[in-house]
Amino acid sequence: MPYVLIHDDETWMLRALELAHQAEKAGEVPVGAVLVKDGVCLAEGWNCPISTNDPTAHAEIITLRAGGLVLNNYRLVDTTLYVTLEPCAMCMAAIVHARVKRLVFATQDPKRGAVCSALQLADADFLNHKVEWTRGVLENECSQLLRDFFRRKR
Repeated sequence: MPYVLIHDDETWMLRALELAHQAEKAGEVPVGAVLVKDGVCLAEGWNCPISTNDPTAHAEIITLRAGGLVLNNYRLVDTTLYVTLEPCAMCMAAIVHARVKRLVFATQDPKRGAVCSALQLADADFLNHKVEWTRGVLENECSQLLRDFFRRKR
């Protein structure tokens, strides 16, 4: 079930968008992520599966791993994760297992999105943790970045 926009959501999503640009400069799919707790950035990252030869090196996974190290805990309770693109099934499962409280993403991924598009894992009955989520924060900017990136690739 989606939740309402919070005032700082745009600020943090702008940072995630900056990180997505870093991914693009590195030749990666431009996705960025920021993990926040109590108004403080704990961790951030961008897509890097190509450069690391690691299929799990999505922006969300990189950020969750770094957040766990900062908190010295595999549970990221009371955190908010900001991502420029709707998480895939792998990332959404990691978000749930990490006990992230809230997910904010910019643009939906109709083919692979696992929050509310191709799959609806955020609301799946079989999960024992429910992640609050908000979509559409800086959607136009993040969507345009992805469209431009893939247009140049083709």
